[in-house]
Order: sequence, then C-alpha cells, then structure tokens
Amino acid sequence: MVYYSYFHFIMSYGIIFWGSSHLSNNIFRIQKRIRIITNRSKRDSCHQLYKQLQILTFSGQYIFSLLMFVIKYREFFPSNSDVHDRNTRYNHNLHLPTTNLKLVQTGILHSGIKIFNHLPTSIKSFSKDPIHFKIKLKSSLLEHTLYSLDEYYQVTSKETYSRCTM
Repeated sequence: MVYYSYFHFIMSYGIIFWGSSHLSNNIFRIQKRIRIITNRSKRDSCHQLYKQLQILTFSGQYIFSLLMFVIKYREFFPSNSDVHDRNTRYNHNLHLPTTNLKLVQTGILHSGIKIFNHLPTSIKSFSKDPIHFKIKLKSSLLEHTLYSLDEYYQVTSKETYSRCTM
C-alpha cells in the first residue's frame, strides 16, 4: 500500500511518453527501493519481491500502459490485413510502418505496434475484449518480472517458438 501511494502513481503518470527515455533506468533503480519497504538487504534480488507483492517492474508497467493505449485506440492502428489482401501468418498483427527516424521508432505509436506484435497469441486473442486482455496481460507481466524491453522480446520470442514446435 505504501508503494502504490508514494511511488506507483508518480512512476506511471505519462509513462507511455517517457518510458523509452535513457533516463528511465534511474526510475527503475528508485523502484528497487522496495527492499526498504520489505526490510530486505541491498544484496537481495527484487525478482521474487515483485512477484510476491504483485508489483510490475518499470519495464512491465511501461509495456502494460503502452499496450492498454493500443487496445483503447485500436481503430487508429491498421492491421496487416487492412494494408494488403494476402493471407499471411502475420495477417492479424498490426501494420508497422517503415521509418528511419529514431525519434519515430521510439515514439508511442511505433513502440506500441512493435510490442503488440510480439505478444503471445494467447494474450493477443483477447484484444477485442479490453477487460480480459488487461487481466491476461498483467498476469503474464507479473509472472515474467521483466527488467528491460529486450528481455520482453526474448521471452515472447521463446513463447512463440515453443508453441510452434508443439
């Protein structure tokens, strides 16, 4: 309760706009001070604390907020089937426009599409139902305790690969 009243509100305010900033690592270090709230030493890992307290890491909160933005404004994000008529395996993914500008690539629209397209199909299938999507997404992010976006892409790639080999 202390965490949510003092820190979570400030961290999550506007996170979709500044969450990909290089300064966001400083916020993540501050978030690791949950050790103080739980009377743990500095050397204890926070992975189990996040799971035990049901707290999303900074990266997890960024992914969660960004994907909820994409789901809320889904009509502004065309899918691949809207762009072309070919029946491909990625037909239901969102269309990712090509761009060379780093500013656009780290923006909320481009990042949101890229993160949404990397979701496992078990979560992506609930994209038409925001309430169930939110529950599934949050439980998945709490289960994995992600420390970075790269870790998210690795986890989701492994989940996709393991489903394809079954």
